[in-house]
Amino acid sequence: MIVKSSEEFKSIVLKKLDFRKYTYNNYNLYTNKKKPEFGYLISYSRENYYNLGIADYTIPEDFSISFDNPEHLMRFGIVYKGITKFKIENTDISSFTPSSFFVIEKSIKGEQHWKKGQHFHGTEITIYEKYFNEIIKPNFSNIIDFDFFIKNYTYVYLPLEIVNIIGQLQSLANKNLLNNLYLESKILECIAIIINEVTKSPDNAFSNQIDYGNITIGNNRILKLTSSDISAIQKAHDILTTNYFDPPTIEALSKMVFLNEQKLKAGFSKHYHISIGKYTNQIRMNVAANLLSTTDLSIDDIAKKVGYNYSANFSKMFKNVYGKTPVKFRKTK
Repeated sequence: MIVKSSEEFKSIVLKKLDFRKYTYNNYNLYTNKKKPEFGYLISYSRENYYNLGIADYTIPEDFSISFDNPEHLMRFGIVYKGITKFKIENTDISSFTPSSFFVIEKSIKGEQHWKKGQHFHGTEITIYEKYFNEIIKPNFSNIIDFDFFIKNYTYVYLPLEIVNIIGQLQSLANKNLLNNLYLESKILECIAIIINEVTKSPDNAFSNQIDYGNITIGNNRILKLTSSDISAIQKAHDILTTNYFDPPTIEALSKMVFLNEQKLKAGFSKHYHISIGKYTNQIRMNVAANLLSTTDLSIDDIAKKVGYNYSANFSKMFKNVYGKTPVKFRKTK
């Protein structure tokens, strides 16, 4: 069987997970109440316009899905945990690891694979072309559209402002405090942030993932980035994302991805518009904010989970990023 739409794709995944639908005022909950250990999927949506999905589930059996989807849509979000293998038509087999992501899909064909026992946790926003055509364009005629981005290319990047918005939405959903008006306002804010990101300069974090360009090392040494350099930098990004709690040194990371330290540091900063150190800290603080919002873990336990041996150091860094101590941040969520 080949699925022909994103909704059909979701329906097949939910069937494989053996989840049933439970409808509440603002959202749908998909879960198996007889087997709560398998987790859940929460979906907030304005039909045919957009959808917010919050997933935390474990795969009960191996399965694969083939797809041939003519839809034109935008997807972005954060995968906190889980690795999925997929193959897009005319490309090699790839895997998606925990990371922020952004992709414009159109007429996408391929297959995706899941393995029994794998745990997935993430939040994703899907915006359909109809929302741009009927809601945004008539009111904001000069806005960029889907055709600005390369189709079916997954950018492993989101502006930090959007990462924070996704965290806010997830926190409100976990407390059953998210309403549709607030959700739509935040979706519009995300679109505005993306537009600002890609229009403020041709040298932006999205375009840089395709246009390899040059990097400057020192005062006047200019080096060209090759596709293998970009692959190494992306691999370094994946390693840091997965090992944020105990990241390798620059020296060790450079050996792991077979790229010299200077090129790795300069290339990472150009490619992701953030230094390696700041990126690792950003991931740590994002995870910490999520834990503060969604769990009752102590500050000491959260500090240890994100790689801090001393909670005082963690609290100081958290306040530098969020403007509040972890205790005050938790009280406001």
